[in-house]
Amino acid sequence: MVTIRKQILKLLNDGSPLTLMEIADMLEKKPKTVFKALRKLFSKGTIFCDPKTKRYQLVKGKEE
Repeated sequence: MVTIRKQILKLLNDGSPLTLMEIADMLEKKPKTVFKALRKLFSKGTIFCDPKTKRYQLVKGKEE
Protein backbone atom coordinates (compact mmCIF):
# COMPACT_ATOMS: atom_id res chain seq x y z
CA MET A 1 0.00 0.00 0.00
CA VAL A 2 1.32 3.40 -1.00
CA THR A 3 1.39 5.92 1.82
CA ILE A 4 -0.15 9.34 1.44
CA ARG A 5 3.30 10.93 1.82
CA LYS A 6 4.59 8.91 -1.14
CA GLN A 7 1.54 9.89 -3.17
CA ILE A 8 2.17 13.57 -2.36
CA LEU A 9 5.84 13.26 -3.32
CA LYS A 10 4.87 11.67 -6.64
CA LEU A 11 2.40 14.47 -7.40
CA LEU A 12 4.94 17.16 -6.58
CA ASN A 13 7.65 15.38 -8.55
CA ASP A 14 5.42 14.98 -11.61
CA GLY A 15 4.29 18.58 -11.92
CA SER A 16 4.31 22.13 -10.73
CA PRO A 17 3.86 23.34 -7.12
CA LEU A 18 0.40 22.63 -5.69
CA THR A 19 -1.85 24.01 -2.96
CA LEU A 20 -3.22 21.92 -0.11
CA MET A 21 -6.66 21.81 -1.74
CA GLU A 22 -5.24 20.81 -5.12
CA ILE A 23 -3.34 17.93 -3.53
CA ALA A 24 -6.37 16.84 -1.48
CA ASP A 25 -8.59 16.90 -4.59
CA MET A 26 -6.10 14.93 -6.69
CA LEU A 27 -5.67 12.28 -4.00
CA GLU A 28 -9.36 12.28 -3.06
CA LYS A 29 -8.43 12.75 0.60
CA LYS A 30 -9.63 15.15 3.26
CA PRO A 31 -7.55 18.34 3.49
CA LYS A 32 -6.85 17.65 7.19
CA THR A 33 -5.34 14.26 6.31
CA VAL A 34 -3.21 15.78 3.56
CA PHE A 35 -2.11 18.65 5.79
CA LYS A 36 -0.80 16.23 8.43
CA ALA A 37 1.27 14.43 5.79
CA LEU A 38 2.51 17.73 4.33
CA ARG A 39 3.54 18.90 7.80
CA LYS A 40 5.58 15.72 8.31
CA LEU A 41 7.31 16.13 4.92
CA PHE A 42 7.95 19.82 5.67
CA SER A 43 9.51 19.01 9.06
CA LYS A 44 11.87 16.54 7.34
CA GLY A 45 12.93 19.20 4.85
CA THR A 46 11.56 17.22 1.92
CA ILE A 47 9.12 19.89 0.74
CA PHE A 48 8.91 23.67 0.84
CA CYS A 49 5.84 25.90 1.04
CA ASP A 50 5.95 29.31 -0.61
CA PRO A 51 4.40 31.68 1.95
CA LYS A 52 3.05 34.01 -0.76
CA THR A 53 1.34 31.44 -2.97
CA LYS A 54 0.82 28.72 -0.32
CA ARG A 55 1.99 26.16 -2.86
CA TYR A 56 4.05 23.15 -1.91
CA GLN A 57 7.00 21.91 -3.91
CA LEU A 58 9.85 19.45 -3.53
CA VAL A 59 13.19 20.61 -2.19
CA LYS A 60 15.73 19.85 -4.91
CA GLY A 61 17.82 16.76 -4.19
CA LYS A 62 15.64 15.65 -1.26
CA GLU A 63 13.57 12.49 -1.03
CA GLU A 64 11.81 10.87 1.88
